[in-house]
Amino acid sequence: MPAFFITGSGTDVGKTFVVAGLTRAFREQGRDVEVLKPIVSGFNPADPSTSDPAMLLEALGRPVSSENLALVSPLRFSAPLSPDMAAAAEGRAIDMAEVKAFCDEALARTTDVLLIEGVGGVMVPLNAAKTQLDLMRALNLPLIFVGGSYLGAISHSLTALDVLRANRLTVRAVVISETPDSSVGLDATLATLANFTSAPLLALARNASTASNEAVFARLASLI
Repeated sequence: MPAFFITGSGTDVGKTFVVAGLTRAFREQGRDVEVLKPIVSGFNPADPSTSDPAMLLEALGRPVSSENLALVSPLRFSAPLSPDMAAAAEGRAIDMAEVKAFCDEALARTTDVLLIEGVGGVMVPLNAAKTQLDLMRALNLPLIFVGGSYLGAISHSLTALDVLRANRLTVRAVVISETPDSSVGLDATLATLANFTSAPLLALARNASTASNEAVFARLASLI
């Protein structure tokens, strides 16, 4: 059973967009896909339809119900902050062992494909002692890395990829999701990154047709 962890250079680089598109691509292939985003911050319980978990449920073809939200994202925090800060704002703390156990349970019951989306970037703190890197090391799944094309994104992506490589984590593909109104061209970003990574590079353009991006997701599905 293939399972993959989707991480990125930071927040708002398009991880959920990639996971949702990949989910639809697998479903188009007739695959049975499950999706998790164990931790989410900036979640508005009064309007869950605008949240990342809702986008993932929509890709799965499932209603945005309380039960389904809990199955995809059990740890939902209101403040749009790093997970440790968002949890602390509610008088809570994230137990990484519980997060890993949640992922392991999903791994055990998934019959075909499991996609696990991380929160924020590679080194975002989960609590006072652990970062998301610790979770990825504990799960030891192949990774899909998502970066942007904003000014500075190349350095951010290469730094994160170097951390993953140093920790012997396998990056199966790198996806660059175009940053709106960036002063840096998407093609230029890809060309530079290609000099420094051997992983397959894919690009998602914001102004591309639906069919064009669907073709990228289909290719990503074939790579992993």
